[in-house]
Amino acid sequence: MHRYRSHTCGALTTAEIGTEVRLSGWCHRIRDHGGVLFIDLRDHYGLTQVVVDPDSPAFAAAEKARSEWVIRIDGKVRARPEGTENPDLPTGAVEVYARELEVLGAAAELPLPVFGDVDYPEETRLKYRFLDLRREKLHNNIMTRGAIVDSMRRRMKEQGFFEFQTPILTASSPEGARDFLVPSRLHPGTCYALPQAPQQYKQLLMMSGFDRYFQIAPCFRDEDPRADRLPGEFYQLDLEMSFVEQEDIFAAMEPVITGVFEEFANGKPVTQNWPRIPYADAMRKYGSDKPDLRNPVVMQEVSEHFRDSGFKVFARLLEVEKNEVWAIPAPGGGSRAFCDRMNSWAQGEGQPGLGYIFWREDGEGAGPLAKNIGPERTAAIRTQLGLKNGDAAFFVAGDPEKFVKFAGAARTRVGEELNLIDTERFELCWIVDFPFYEWSEEEKKVDFSHNPFSMPQGGLDALNGQDPLTIKAFQYDIACNGYEIASGGIRNHKPEAMVKAFELAGYDEQTVIDRFGGMYRAFQYGAPPHGGMAAGVDRIVMLLCGVTNLREISLFPMNQQAQDLLMGAPSAPSPQQLRELNIRVAPQAK
Repeated sequence: MHRYRSHTCGALTTAEIGTEVRLSGWCHRIRDHGGVLFIDLRDHYGLTQVVVDPDSPAFAAAEKARSEWVIRIDGKVRARPEGTENPDLPTGAVEVYARELEVLGAAAELPLPVFGDVDYPEETRLKYRFLDLRREKLHNNIMTRGAIVDSMRRRMKEQGFFEFQTPILTASSPEGARDFLVPSRLHPGTCYALPQAPQQYKQLLMMSGFDRYFQIAPCFRDEDPRADRLPGEFYQLDLEMSFVEQEDIFAAMEPVITGVFEEFANGKPVTQNWPRIPYADAMRKYGSDKPDLRNPVVMQEVSEHFRDSGFKVFARLLEVEKNEVWAIPAPGGGSRAFCDRMNSWAQGEGQPGLGYIFWREDGEGAGPLAKNIGPERTAAIRTQLGLKNGDAAFFVAGDPEKFVKFAGAARTRVGEELNLIDTERFELCWIVDFPFYEWSEEEKKVDFSHNPFSMPQGGLDALNGQDPLTIKAFQYDIACNGYEIASGGIRNHKPEAMVKAFELAGYDEQTVIDRFGGMYRAFQYGAPPHGGMAAGVDRIVMLLCGVTNLREISLFPMNQQAQDLLMGAPSAPSPQQLRELNIRVAPQAK
């Protein structure tokens, strides 16, 4: 018999009754029933009930065992007594009567329990992550993550993509975040950068004649952490295709993403025919470029109903041309108590308040706005929004560019408070027609709003003849349930268009050559039209596992201060390491 096990702890069934077996694992739970010890023995594969009574030679050793001790037991499989079977457990029809027990690894007092699903402080969980990972839910999430990545890889190969690995030590590139820099020992005073994404390399692969590239790529960005973005590093399903237009990308990727979601959705409905929503429409209807389409609330502009009305606050705002009034419908929200709660919430968000109208069950419009604009305008708003008795509407006014984010948050709040969101489904969509440029108030100039390597709609003619802020790009995102899970674009593969695009953002040709010399050079020697995208593996896994924090689907994440509490990173380099790298650490300014 094998030194440690003849079977795993998830393998025994009634077929093994009467046979001698050897199991090894962790003591998940130990129960004393009148002198008879029951040990739930756990390994990666499952759990088996082990019985040790006072007549067993193993009893003395079993009495000493504690939670999370690693033990080996030898014994005989027998049927559980009638009425004690556990149908929820694959091994629930049998138990092992132990006759020998060996302690393979004793455990100190536990800083957090493995049994059960009690929440513990983040600091404790991350410092003792190896214990945290033994817990059933987190352990299963990690296994699900691996299965999802396998599914992505298989589906990409079925679509004709080939897997490549691009370099980790590379040059700095403006991908929208800070680089992690790696000092070079061989070239003092210079640094490599860890890739924020394999963007340039995957485009260079297209220049090199490879047609369909993908990889499960590690990416590194020195960003502040949040619940849906890990500090430091993340993984993405990265891909690029040659001789394609936007529709080709959509046709290749919809089946992959839909298939992955269907495979791991546990029966929840998944969008089949993805809607394509222009960026401008998404912002106006949902207040977000990653809308949660499970929420049925759709905002509308209602400026005309307030123009020259008795509600002077909105009427005066509308005298400025760019200002508008938007309505956020609230089906079923027609009570003063709910409207007052929303108003208090808005004040907590730093707003002066949130205007509202609600319609009583007798159809009368109520609230300060209704009194000010009168019954005729109130009825017209209700008709436009398609509302009924017992419904409400909330209003935001001013410059849409300034209030749109708050309006989107209010829409989400209405959906959550009124239980309008169908949480048992996955709603996927494409967001298209992103603006190519945006105005940087901080730098007082035009800057790229998305990916600088994308093709502007209209190409070089648009760059030469249009107001930059009106140019749209062949850029697209995938949104699911309020999260951006993928982003991509058709690439700008013409050197003169690339130079012009950067020129409008304040970079001259020499800067382009200096910073993107490899790609600029490659464009001179026959560049195919190409495009691609990258899907966030971590966020997709998070959604499919039904959690709201990436920590719950990642093996060894950092904390919110970007520290690895388990390994003690980051740590100060030794004087010898600094000398080898020709680096001196400057004292931090106070």
